[in-house]
Amino acid sequence: MINTVASIFIIGLSGLLAFLTLVPFSKIPHGLVRAPAFVRLQMLAIALVLLPFAWVLTSDGWRIFSMLCLVVVIAVCTTSVLKFTPLWPKQSKSAEAALMTDTDRHIHMLAANVKMSNREYDHLIALARREQPDVLAALETDQRWIDALAVLEPDYIHRYDVPHDTGYGMMLYSKLPLKDVQIRDLVTKGVPSIKATVTLRSGDDICLYIVHPEPPVAHEKTTGRDSEIALAGLEAIDGPLPAIIAGDLNDVAWSTTTRRFQRVTGLLDPRVGRGFYNTFNAYFPVFRWPLDHLFHDARFRFVQMQRMPKIGSDHFPISFKLALAHRPAGEAPTPEEGETEDVTEMIEEEQARDRDPVGTDWEDDE
Repeated sequence: MINTVASIFIIGLSGLLAFLTLVPFSKIPHGLVRAPAFVRLQMLAIALVLLPFAWVLTSDGWRIFSMLCLVVVIAVCTTSVLKFTPLWPKQSKSAEAALMTDTDRHIHMLAANVKMSNREYDHLIALARREQPDVLAALETDQRWIDALAVLEPDYIHRYDVPHDTGYGMMLYSKLPLKDVQIRDLVTKGVPSIKATVTLRSGDDICLYIVHPEPPVAHEKTTGRDSEIALAGLEAIDGPLPAIIAGDLNDVAWSTTTRRFQRVTGLLDPRVGRGFYNTFNAYFPVFRWPLDHLFHDARFRFVQMQRMPKIGSDHFPISFKLALAHRPAGEAPTPEEGETEDVTEMIEEEQARDRDPVGTDWEDDE
C-alpha cells in the first residue's frame, strides 16, 4: 500500500513538474503561465531528488513516463540557469586593467527595493553611508521613506523623489550631476519610471533608467510588465548615450520576457557567466531568485557586482560598478524575425488600456 501511494505521488509530481517547466514557453502573456518560470532552480532541485525514487518506486510504463518527465525538467531547467554560473561565457566583459584604475569613468550604483511597509530605515541609511555609491536608487518609497532618507541629502546633492503609497514609489539620489530628468508613467498610469542623464567624473554623459514594472499575478496578463521592460530598452538603444537600465523588474533573469528583452535591445546582463545574485526572497532562503536587475550598453565594462546585506525588506539590495569604455564589447542575442514589431505592437496595445496598476494595496500597513 505504501509503495502504491508513493508511486502515485511520484507519477503525479513528475507530470506536474514537467507541465510547470514547459508552460512558460508558451506565448500566453498571463501571470499563471509565466510565474512557474520563477522557480526553475527549485524545480531542478526537486527533480534531481525525485529521479532515483521514480526509478525504484514506479514500474512498467509509469516508470518511463516519470523518468521522461523528470529528465525534461532537469534538461530544461539546467539549460535555463546554467548561463548564470561561471561555466558559461561572460556576457558583460570585465574592465581592462587601465580602465579599472581610471575611476573617473566608473559609476557605482546601489539599488534597493525597500518594501514600503518595512520601516527599518536605518539599515539602508547605514548601508548607503558605508558603501558610498555614486547613485542610490530606492523603490517602493512612500513619503515616510522619503522623509527618513532625507538624512542622506548632504552626500547627494542631486535628488528626485516620487513618493507613492501604492508600492510604486521611487527615488534617485546621485553624487554625480543629473540633467534631462524625466519622471514618467511609461505604460501603465500609476507605475512611474525615472530617466536621467548622468555625467561621470570624466565628463562623459550616460543615460540611466530606473524602472519597477508590475509583478505577475494569477488574475492579470503580464503585458504591462513586459511592455514597460521592453519600452525602456527600446528607448535606451534609440538614444545617443550609453545606457543602463536598473530596478526590480519583477522577472527572473532566464524568463521568456527577459530573454526577449535582451534580443530586441542588445543590452547585456552582467549576471551571465558570473552568478545568480538572487535578491528575492530575503525572508525565505529556499525560495530565492534573481529579481532585481541591471542591463547595460556594450560600451560599459564590468567592475563589480554584489548582493548586499538585508535591510528589513523582502529584497536584498544589490550593488553594481561599471566602467565606461571607449568602444563596445560583448554581444547579446539577436532578435528573431518580426520580434521587434511584435513587441512594439504589444506596447501600443498596453498603453491604450485603461486600468489600475496591479497590487496597489499589497503594502498597506496601517
